[in-house]
Amino acid sequence: MPLQMMEEAQKIWDNIKMEGSVESLNFEIELQRKLLNFFHVGNYYYYIFDVMNGCFKYISPQMKEVLGYCSEDMTIEYFFSRIHPDDQPILLNYEKEVVDFFQKLTADKITKYKFSYDYRIQNSENKYVRLLQQVITIQFDNPKKILLTLGVHTDISHIKKDNTTSLSFIGLDGEPSFIDVDVAKIYKGQKSLLTSREKEIINMLIKGDQTIDIAQKLFISPHTVNTHRKNILRKTEAKSTTELAAIVIQKGLL
Repeated sequence: MPLQMMEEAQKIWDNIKMEGSVESLNFEIELQRKLLNFFHVGNYYYYIFDVMNGCFKYISPQMKEVLGYCSEDMTIEYFFSRIHPDDQPILLNYEKEVVDFFQKLTADKITKYKFSYDYRIQNSENKYVRLLQQVITIQFDNPKKILLTLGVHTDISHIKKDNTTSLSFIGLDGEPSFIDVDVAKIYKGQKSLLTSREKEIINMLIKGDQTIDIAQKLFISPHTVNTHRKNILRKTEAKSTTELAAIVIQKGLL
């Protein structure tokens, strides 16, 4: 059964939201000041997230350049639906850890931390892009209830090829940082389409290795390699290694 990501995320955010009105912001001054805290290594767009209502309050037009979507039409529900299924539980676990972290901070330190992690999301062409998400609090109310956050999504697909990811809390104004935080795996993902051995073989096929080469490197028989290849093509519905490579990249299977 697919993970109900929006429903679960809302439960997490409910722990830090409160009733009340969100004051209007002077976007130009606030964004110019806060964006200095971000380092960009690729195309990016920024957004303001309304934690109280669980929705985007504003998304910059650059989303079109990064993901191909019109920022005015984007909803949090659709955004979540485009996140890679394997990354959805990871993101939820990170969000839970973020809420726990900020609830332990004193009020004067809430705006002195940003958090970051990355994940895969499908763009408008149904190809997976890896986004680095960096978020900082820009408005909160007593008692330490976060109202608005400013986030930046940067395309790091060109510099990160594997699927490892981690959560970090970066201290600003002299506060200590916490890198690669140990996160409890409360939310579990669905079973992967491909086994770890099949993924290993796909990587070798994409690099140009032949059956005999793969067999020697993995210390298995050529017959076993061929069996794995047949299973891989069946699962991915690919008709050739070339098509397999395209499907793997498009669906982010590795």
